[in-house]
Amino acid sequence: MSIKTKALTKSIWVFHVSCGSCNNCDIEILDCFTPRHDIERFGVQLIGSVRHADAILITGAMNRKSVPRMKKIYEQAPKPCVVVAVGQCALSRHMFRYSYNVREPLDEILPVDLYIPGCPPKPEAIISGIVKLVEKLNKGK
Repeated sequence: MSIKTKALTKSIWVFHVSCGSCNNCDIEILDCFTPRHDIERFGVQLIGSVRHADAILITGAMNRKSVPRMKKIYEQAPKPCVVVAVGQCALSRHMFRYSYNVREPLDEILPVDLYIPGCPPKPEAIISGIVKLVEKLNKGK
């Protein structure tokens, strides 16, 4: 395990991107940071710039406008950077699959390291997914 990956497992700084979601997943992500769920006890923090991010949380189905912007955001992130797809829309485009504006699934656009299913996923599922991600990084990815 490289020193960058080892440091990544101690404190994950997360950049959140909404790519045309209904905002239910976004609300559940924010709920993870409330005192009730307190995901910060695992060292996870939301940050305002992708240039400092260790992980990118992506919600929503990828539409025509969000695909090039999401690729640009991913290129700006320091490597190694893990990509986490949160919610059913990010995983499979859910009910927007046949919409004229929705493009290919997220994992065909970016390399996704973790999938957190649900519509919306509960905070417990998001926390469980983050813990599994840390375990996966500790094993050497």
